[in-house]
Amino acid sequence: MSKTTTFWLGLLGAVLFIIPSVLGGFQFDDYSHISQFISESYAFGTPYGTYMRVLGYVPSGILITLFSFSVLKFIPKTTSTKIGLMGFGVFYGIGTIIVGLFPCDTGCNREFINPSISQIIHNLSGALTYVLVPICLIIIGFAAKNWSNGKALSKKSIICGAIAFVFSMLLTSEPNGNYIGLYQRLTEGSILFWLINFAFYIKNHNHA
Repeated sequence: MSKTTTFWLGLLGAVLFIIPSVLGGFQFDDYSHISQFISESYAFGTPYGTYMRVLGYVPSGILITLFSFSVLKFIPKTTSTKIGLMGFGVFYGIGTIIVGLFPCDTGCNREFINPSISQIIHNLSGALTYVLVPICLIIIGFAAKNWSNGKALSKKSIICGAIAFVFSMLLTSEPNGNYIGLYQRLTEGSILFWLINFAFYIKNHNHA
């Protein structure tokens, strides 16, 4: 797989996540990106939830997973690099596929009253993603210090990982708060910003 192909896997993976995240709220008159989960826009019973999952989140997760595994071809294969990227591929890439295939109940059942199996799988996958993916970014950031032209990416990785970690902790510690949508979007935004920057790094630099 070429650098250009790997670049497009990462970039399109991010875009296919961003588009339904932004457009999903337009299904409802009173949807709030500040106080409601992204998942609520593609939960069971939403007007276009199935289309968002099948055309957006699931293919996004597939592309991100392929990017994470294929990118190892172009960077030094240290233990920390492998752990960081394999972790990112599994918990963000495959994690995105899982939450797309197993959406939450209508309204995302915040009180967790008689949850469906799909809701349980959705919540478990989301929790693992938000706890572990920021750590993966930080691990990759420290590894990138030793890559060719990797210092700028290293700083971005560590900063994005730290931001994602802080807001993911706020999200998991206050799941019924008034700002959960904002916390989630700042977490996801940091991760996707990093992903796009990493894709461009792979495309534009020689790696040794």
